[in-house]
Amino acid sequence: MSTSQQDQWAQWLLQRRHGGDPEKHKVMLQRLAPIRDQVLQHARLQPGETLLDVGCGDGLIAFAALPLVGEQGRVIFSDISQDLLDHCQSLAQQMDVLERCQFIRASANNLQEAIPDHAVDAVTTRSVLIYVPEKQLAFHEFYRVLKPGGRLSIFEPINRLSFPEPPDRFFGYDVTPIIPLAQKLKLRRYGGNQSSTYSPMMDFGEQDLVTCAEKAGFTEIHLTLNMDIVPGTHAQNSTSQKLGWEAFLKSSPNPLAPTLEELIQYALTPEEATQFTNYLRPLVETGQQIHRLAVAYLWAVK
Repeated sequence: MSTSQQDQWAQWLLQRRHGGDPEKHKVMLQRLAPIRDQVLQHARLQPGETLLDVGCGDGLIAFAALPLVGEQGRVIFSDISQDLLDHCQSLAQQMDVLERCQFIRASANNLQEAIPDHAVDAVTTRSVLIYVPEKQLAFHEFYRVLKPGGRLSIFEPINRLSFPEPPDRFFGYDVTPIIPLAQKLKLRRYGGNQSSTYSPMMDFGEQDLVTCAEKAGFTEIHLTLNMDIVPGTHAQNSTSQKLGWEAFLKSSPNPLAPTLEELIQYALTPEEATQFTNYLRPLVETGQQIHRLAVAYLWAVK
């Protein structure tokens, strides 16, 4: 199946997330590796156990869990995207681990038809609840499927630190001289609403995660919050700069968002697009972005 025929979740993870740039994809996977490792560390997997990875995506966490549960263990890949499940199943076959994997199509807040009560030793998720409106139901489902003593380990970005951006910022770049153009793009991107409560991606904070876990029945709950505001990297050689701009232009920040290239085509006239590009491209290529990031790790025991 070609990328264009896949659903939006598979298209994003396998292509649009990194703008089709293999180098950016490689760097992205390197940045995700510590997150994966920390989620698995908090899950405390043992040989012979069963892990349910909810929202498995391209298998980042699930495949790394296989050596931890060993030959007698099992990993359940769960996702709402059949295309991503097919992708993971193909990888599992290539890796000769298919017999230790199970693939189910289900949403985080409705696992009832796929997973019985007290069926797994651990549940993991990474950047899944930001797409789930009914977060409390998801936590109830996580609790339900866990065995007594089972562990939950999740990672979620806390987008309230970054959004909504002030008028003079666009993806972290200072766009003071072209604020009217940036505002046009923002209006197109957000449909006229940049409120922190308009979307499941921005309607919660770290305390809400703790509250959801406690209401679900978890009695041992831990959470760490990491917050960083840092300047971008310095400019590299011209080839890297060109690739960086093209990847930036053709990538989208999440599966539900358009790429910058699409935004420009939809919202700006050709003259405005040229003005916007001429201003922003040098900032991107010389690393003038201010990165604002907050992420939460929560782990709990049933």
